[in-house]
Amino acid sequence: MFDWISSFLEGGGALAIAALMLLENVFPPIPSELVMPLAGFNAARGGTPLWLTILSGTAGSLAGAWLWYLIGRAFGDKRLRRLIARHGRWLTMTPSELDRAQAWFERHGAAVVFFGRLVPTIRTLISIPAGIARMSTPRFLLFSALGSFLWCTFLALAGYWLEGRYEQVSAWLNPASTLIVVALIGIYLWRVIRWRPDS
Repeated sequence: MFDWISSFLEGGGALAIAALMLLENVFPPIPSELVMPLAGFNAARGGTPLWLTILSGTAGSLAGAWLWYLIGRAFGDKRLRRLIARHGRWLTMTPSELDRAQAWFERHGAAVVFFGRLVPTIRTLISIPAGIARMSTPRFLLFSALGSFLWCTFLALAGYWLEGRYEQVSAWLNPASTLIVVALIGIYLWRVIRWRPDS
């Protein structure tokens, strides 16, 4: 996974960074915790400039968040609940989990959108209740962009600053990155197997 992401970023530059961060939001087994540090590595080694790396990552991340926001807005509460009732096992979600996400959003509003972009897994899901609640698009995009920018900056800088130890880091990052992806897939399959509808 490490080698594939690294070569893809080197060959594709800013567009590759944005594309991977978009996919990371739509298909979480491609984790931003690998994409942005590797993009930072490449920036430090003379690849895409750091400022463009961060902006590209933010743009891709924001596009993914907006997609889920539009899905939540288009589906609405009733249609989403019907979808969960029909396909909840594969979505690994129950109506009660949707209730909790909506209640959390209603209590904290824009703060949830902002801070949610800084938390793995939550960063993808938080856009859905924002769309269902019909949070204004400019407001949603503003807080999502700010949160995404901070997240991408932190991860890219971590990779940039570690460039001097690239050989040491890459030796363990490749198996670690593969393990992370396998673990995410395993967790998903476990949730599918253990899924139970609300009583």
